[in-house]
Amino acid sequence: MNGVVALEQASELAAFGAKAVSLGQALRDGLPVPPGFALSGAFVDAVAAADDAAIVTLVQQVAPLAGPLAVRSSAIDEDGAAASFAGQHQTLLNVLSVDDLAEAVREIWWSANSDAAITYRKKVGLFSRPNVGVVVQKLLAPDTAGVLFTRNPISGADERVIEASWGLGEAVVAGLVIPDHVCLSRQGQVRERRVGYKTVSIRPVAGGGTVEVELPLELVERFCLEDSQLEALNRLAGLCEEVFGPGRDLEWAFERGTLHLLQCRAITTART
Repeated sequence: MNGVVALEQASELAAFGAKAVSLGQALRDGLPVPPGFALSGAFVDAVAAADDAAIVTLVQQVAPLAGPLAVRSSAIDEDGAAASFAGQHQTLLNVLSVDDLAEAVREIWWSANSDAAITYRKKVGLFSRPNVGVVVQKLLAPDTAGVLFTRNPISGADERVIEASWGLGEAVVAGLVIPDHVCLSRQGQVRERRVGYKTVSIRPVAGGGTVEVELPLELVERFCLEDSQLEALNRLAGLCEEVFGPGRDLEWAFERGTLHLLQCRAITTART
């Protein structure tokens, strides 16, 4: 099996991991996922070992994406029912070009093999060596991003729950802001709308990586989603449930008015 495939061709869980396979399925079903590639666990091992042939293949295959890139783990066993690897495996945003990609893949491999990650694996009963795939996608520079639960993750109510802030969605996922909060009925009617307190956004920087940027006062308590965007998010929630089933946890972003799906997984207590 080819160790580097276009994301829409990723279908083997044992090779590419749940994150890559989920995004591949989303692309095959026409959902708005940014283009990218999936790297198998075996291929990531080769890159981490500085295998020259693997590195040349990586650069050649991923070259059409150019840069900047988002590079995320897709560990083969990270989404099991008994374990969630939130915070254990590194995500690298704004990798400037494919020439920097091999080092980014190595960093993700090392994060999966760190003392903290190995200790966590043992804690949840996983004693095998980590096998980590990687997803490489074109990096977005979102105006607004966040998460959406297709049912209420706290009460279990049959309603959409949206949390949003300015810039990259990592500000929401990492708890750096109090995000705007919206509850929608399945038909899209607003049941609750609560403005957050958003003092920073995460933005790409010219030299690579990201930085926390202090937001101007007029944006701190300004609602960051328009009604038309709430409608688009509700439609996306319905489409994801059609493809993957009920009870989904989405990460999404609006870039220049276009909605993108960044992740779709079953609702759990933590994200990876």
